[in-house]
Amino acid sequence: MLAQKIAVVTGAARGLGLAVAGMLAEQGCRVVLVGRREGPLQAACAELAGRGLAVAAQVADVTRGEDVARLAAFLEREYGGVDILVNNAGVFLEPHDFADPASGSLLRVDPALVAATLEANTLAPLRLMQALVPLMRRRGWGRIVNVSSGMGQLSTMGGAWPGYRASKTALNALTRILAAELAAEGAAIKVNAVCPGWCRTEMGGSDAQRSAEEGARSILWAATLPDDGPSGGFFRDGQPLDW
Repeated sequence: MLAQKIAVVTGAARGLGLAVAGMLAEQGCRVVLVGRREGPLQAACAELAGRGLAVAAQVADVTRGEDVARLAAFLEREYGGVDILVNNAGVFLEPHDFADPASGSLLRVDPALVAATLEANTLAPLRLMQALVPLMRRRGWGRIVNVSSGMGQLSTMGGAWPGYRASKTALNALTRILAAELAAEGAAIKVNAVCPGWCRTEMGGSDAQRSAEEGARSILWAATLPDDGPSGGFFRDGQPLDW
């Protein structure tokens, strides 16, 4: 199913993004790694290419509309479109000492950090979906994975870190909205949100319970769903989560 599919993974220079990119390439996809900084991105691309995988690098800051437009034009010009989008790039800008939730209290947080977090974690994926879904429509197939978090679950919402929590809750809402719109038009494009769990990445820290590879497998599952798979859901390890 994945032979020669074109996959885009944002935030792919390290951690979850790099792990997902490698897994998709191992399954036969041609993978475009997207990141903000050319040096680390090219190093990640070279690492995967050294394993004989079909990968390319595209520098883009996905919070910038012009960069997203340039990425879409590159995909159309070089590959004729795109099949898989993994919205993995994200930030956690608020102080987050998980042993001291008060460090991220809503009453202390700088609203500018909340706005910047929403820009990266919610509006950037929105821009990418708006730019790339038309390319998927033309190819008659697509899979979109929005990398979310259990911290965005309303059903278990706790205190602290309002920017990060709200950005992931909003990303879940965008997932539901787009999935409903695509289903209504009969498009063969599936859109799901995935919580990879707390992973040992630059964001998650060394105390996290899972490796990046373990978290990446949840994302890979949603990126490679069969035609009768779900759309508009929220999952971890292939199992549904409460909103």
